[in-house]
Amino acid sequence: MKSLRTDNFRALCQEYGISAKTGYKWQKRFMQEGMAGMAEQSRRPWSHADRLSENVICAMVRLKLAHRHWGPKKIRQLYLRQYGTAASESSFKRVLERVGLTEPRRRRFKAAAGGRLWSERRGQAPNEVWTVDFKGWWYDPQGQRCEPLTVRDEYSRYVLELRRVRDARSGTVRQCFEQLFARHGLPGAIRSDNGSPFAQVRGILGLSRLSAWWVALGIDLERGRPGHPQDNGAHERLHRDIGVELEPAKTAPQEALDLWRQEFNHERPHEALGMKCPAEVYQPSTRSYAGTPVDLVYPGMDTRRVGQHGKIRWAGAMYFISYSLADWSVGIKPVAGGRQEVWFGRLLLGWLDPATQSFQRAEDRPLKASHQETNV
Repeated sequence: MKSLRTDNFRALCQEYGISAKTGYKWQKRFMQEGMAGMAEQSRRPWSHADRLSENVICAMVRLKLAHRHWGPKKIRQLYLRQYGTAASESSFKRVLERVGLTEPRRRRFKAAAGGRLWSERRGQAPNEVWTVDFKGWWYDPQGQRCEPLTVRDEYSRYVLELRRVRDARSGTVRQCFEQLFARHGLPGAIRSDNGSPFAQVRGILGLSRLSAWWVALGIDLERGRPGHPQDNGAHERLHRDIGVELEPAKTAPQEALDLWRQEFNHERPHEALGMKCPAEVYQPSTRSYAGTPVDLVYPGMDTRRVGQHGKIRWAGAMYFISYSLADWSVGIKPVAGGRQEVWFGRLLLGWLDPATQSFQRAEDRPLKASHQETNV
């Protein structure tokens, strides 16, 4: 028989083929319970959902029923805010699974491809990037089509606008953004898809009247790549939430949209925000909105105003630029070979070639800043 060496506990554990951690655990059980502590014990966790009281489980279910489309993590955070303490996230999952109030999440896969005015820029602070789109339409109880305009701050997830508009025309959307800019200030960039009124597929750099106005205000343009909704994936997720929570009920009054936006911003915790609500993270922009400038000025460049037919005159010849830039001035800057660069704000549009009296459009590319500062 092997002799016991109590003078060196670790050596003793090694001699009997167990770790020191296990040896100390058994020693503690023996000191507390005697030989009874040496029996095999249940490995069931102390905080298992079955140990929760009936009142706690009922409170969990009530919160879930009030927010049916929230996951266990958000429900736990809401419970924690209301009651001060909460069971583990796994306990919330087990309880909600048992009462049939959770659904498995579908996974989406991403793909990469080229595109226009796409620089992979992401918001790293409030108002660095706003995202905008129209939620797919539905019919309200009166048979009227409802297609809300949605605008959100990418970094904080704060929903700036959820607005039922009369149509999707450039002038209508511009009115909404004038109110947003007056209330929240100007963002650094706006990301949209390539559809109207945010862009024109065949226009130079996709510029529309609306997006040209954004550029004139000093806002950069970011566009999702055609056929790649994941480029604006978080905004698509917002639309999915709206579709699940509002569309089935055929909810259409603006008051209902405002209530949903209020709850989303001020009550709904987000995992990406450390379970904070968007309103706890968002703050207005330091760039105030002073209205639309009369025109743009290009220091060190010649300027030409784009006419109603989208053309400018240079060196006795007419060049078509874009209908979307009508009544705005562009900057003309000489480069090698006798050609002239054409700028709109911080966007290089292309080159004038007096030798052939033609305008060569710049290839679609990520945003490029001019070496000259553009002033209002």
